[in-house]
Formats: sequence, structure tokens, C-alpha cells
Amino acid sequence: MSVPHTRSFTETDVQRLRRGGSLHFNHYGRPPLPFACVGAQGIEMDVADLTAEGRGRVLRLIDTSGGYGSACLGAGHHVVRHALRRAVDECGYVTDELGSQERAALLDRLFGPAGIWSHRFPAQDYHVSGRNSGSEGMEMALRLVLESRFDARRLRHRPGRERRDTILAFQGAWHGWTHGLVPLLNRRHYRVGLPAADSAQEFGIQVEHIPFGDPDSLATFFSARADRLLAVVVEPIQGDAGILLPPPGYLRDLSRRCADHGVLLVADEVLTFGKSGDFFAMADEDGPVPTDITVIGKYLGMGVLSTSMVIARRGLTVRGSGTVATSDLRPVTCAVIHDGLDHLVRGRLVEDSGALGDHLADLVDTGLVRRFPEVFSERRGVGVLHGVELTSRAAARLGELRTELIRAGVYVEFMAGAGKRSGGLRYVHPTMRIAPPLVTTRAQLDEIVDRIATGTRTFQSAG
Repeated sequence: MSVPHTRSFTETDVQRLRRGGSLHFNHYGRPPLPFACVGAQGIEMDVADLTAEGRGRVLRLIDTSGGYGSACLGAGHHVVRHALRRAVDECGYVTDELGSQERAALLDRLFGPAGIWSHRFPAQDYHVSGRNSGSEGMEMALRLVLESRFDARRLRHRPGRERRDTILAFQGAWHGWTHGLVPLLNRRHYRVGLPAADSAQEFGIQVEHIPFGDPDSLATFFSARADRLLAVVVEPIQGDAGILLPPPGYLRDLSRRCADHGVLLVADEVLTFGKSGDFFAMADEDGPVPTDITVIGKYLGMGVLSTSMVIARRGLTVRGSGTVATSDLRPVTCAVIHDGLDHLVRGRLVEDSGALGDHLADLVDTGLVRRFPEVFSERRGVGVLHGVELTSRAAARLGELRTELIRAGVYVEFMAGAGKRSGGLRYVHPTMRIAPPLVTTRAQLDEIVDRIATGTRTFQSAG
């Protein structure tokens, strides 16, 4: 199979791209990939090879990452282009201190009497705020949780909430890098060396972790600690842990326990939003699973804006001006969200992604996991969010595998994996995430798996 190539860059172009790469802060603690995107359209992108042997050659790749899971319509979509132009020309730039016609139109479309999410979040029960990113949305959710036990007028605990000093999170979870969220991660690498939460201080807090998706661990924790529990923070499908799905009934049981014990339930749907065959993954065969706070992001910005939305029960709020943000549902952001979501609804792209995901699952199981058992151990996922876990041997050569996949014409991302977990649960190795945009066709899925197989074959033969 040949991978289509376009023009080559000059040596001057290559040197500029290399300098830019060295100037950009390296977040990963390892050498960056020697490739740079120089253009994109739909689910394809042109990538310059910056290696010595590549000499600036440009490869055309299929992007299975969907822009870090954010570009549900791919690149250069006409709906997004029109929304941006309309927003700049017509919508103004007011912050949340003034009402906005564009903001009102968006919120009414989502939560009003005939809103697409009104059955899940009725307007009389919920209110909404916008943030710059998923991490900022989760920070605001955490702030709402902490202030729920605080009397801002008297500057002391609310009566009966004095002992609520514990937040429950899950092993392997990922909620963001920011300082307030790091204690929610049970990954020592990210926490050691930073100030820890301290329940011994007035208004202090502690975080406990249990295995995700284990009903017995959940029941045991609530039996022993429910009277101290303030909130539970959960991903309905764990993303960075390796696309881990809970067993049927687990999320509803969690929601019921929280409601019975006066515990707030926070759903982190930053990654899962729009990818599970529904807009929200906090659901089961009986319908939506109730939450007190839901944070959505990634797909929300249609691949061109970094944004998130915090949907919280109206009783949850903060002291005056406590969470004012320049980015709170600005008109330009609202226009892109409104037009993008309207296109998803009219085209049934989210609903149809369920069948698309079934096709992808069959392709991955037969074309990758069964075909390359020395490289891939298991596929997990639903809709357009799938993970293919590496074997321990392949995980040790992850960099080589990524390079071979790119040279085979496909770009994929790898999640860290949940690693070692308690309760006798097995080690979860790094996992290849396949999360293509909602506009991907079945034929393109076939091509994606073919290209991954080609790169894997080359990787395997080199080992």
C-alpha cells in the first residue's frame, strides 16, 4: 500500500520547524516526535518529516486522534468556518457581565423548553458556565463542591457539613494537570513535590481512591465513609487509564448511593462528550444517570476553540465574583458551539456514531488484536472512543511504534494506561486511542485499520 505524498519542504522550512519545536515548551519529558503538521482538511493532515532521512518530505496522514479528541467535524469544516465568520461579523465581544443574544440562543437551544438536553438538565434545576478548557471546567466543578459546605455570609461551615472533608476519586483517573486537580489523581509521579491537601486544617480536604468499576470496593467505601464524604468525581469511561468501561449498572448504583447519602456526584465528560453514541456517557439502558455537576469539553469547541461547559444544579454556587472568567461563554464561543451542535443534531452524527463504532470494533478486533497478539492485547471502547492496549513488550518500544505508524500514513495517540491497581486488578499497559471525528466514513475506518496494520507489521519485523 502506498501512502500519498505531497511536496517536499526546503531545508530552510525544515530548520524553521525544528527551531519552533525546540522553542515550544516540552510537556512530555521526552524528545518530541520529529514531525510537524503543515496543513489539514477533513480527517487528513499533511505532516513534514523532520528527520535527517526524511529531509522535509510531506506525508499525508489520516488523523485518528480527532485533534486530541476535540475535532468532531475534522479540519476545515464549512459549518465551523461559517460560524466563525458570523461570530466575528455579528456577535460582538461582551463578557458575562452583560447579556448576549448569542449566549441566550445557545443556552435556549440546549436547555430551554424544547432544548436538545432539556430532558437531562431542565432549566429550572440547572445553570451553566463556560471555561477555557476541560481542566478549568473541572477546577470550577471542584470549587462548587468545596463551597457547597461553606456559608459565605458567616464565613464558616454550613450546619451539618462540618465533617464532610473527603472527596472520592478513582485509580487511573485523569481530570487535568492543574494544581487543584492533581490530588484527584492517584499517580504519585504527578503529586509528589507539590503541596498536598490537608484535612487537619480548617476547611481542609482529603482525597481517597478506589478501583474504578469495582462494585464491591464502592459498596465497602460508602459503608465505612459515607458520613465524611463530600463528593465523588468520576469519568463515565476512563480515558487516560486506557478506555476502561465500568460494568453495567455501576454508574447508576454510584449515582443512587450519592443521592441517598447527600454526596455530590461530579461527572467528568470532557473526553467522553459526544463519543459514546450519545452526547453523554453517563447513561445506561434506563436512560440518563443523574449527576449534580457535569463538565463537558473537547468536542464542544469543534476543534477550533478550547472551551468547556460546567452544568451544575442551581443550588450549587459560589461567593460573589468568586468564579468570574473572561472566557465565560463569550459570543464567539457560543456561535461556534451553537452552529456546530446544531449540525451534529440535524445530521444525527452522534447517534449514527454508535453503528460506526460497532464497525470500528470489528475491524480492530480482527485486523489488529487477533492479527498481532505480540503487539496488541485487547480492544475496549464504544462509539468513536476505542482503546487498543499494548503488550508489555510493545509498550517498551512505544516510540518506535508511533514512528512506524506515522510513516504508514496514520496518526494515533497513546494513553498512559492505569498501571498497577489495587484489589487484584491487573496491570493496564499504555493504550492506543482510536477516536476519529464523527464525520469519518466506514471506508475511512477500513483504511485507518489497514494503515495501522501496515505500520505494525513493519514495527514487528524490526523487533
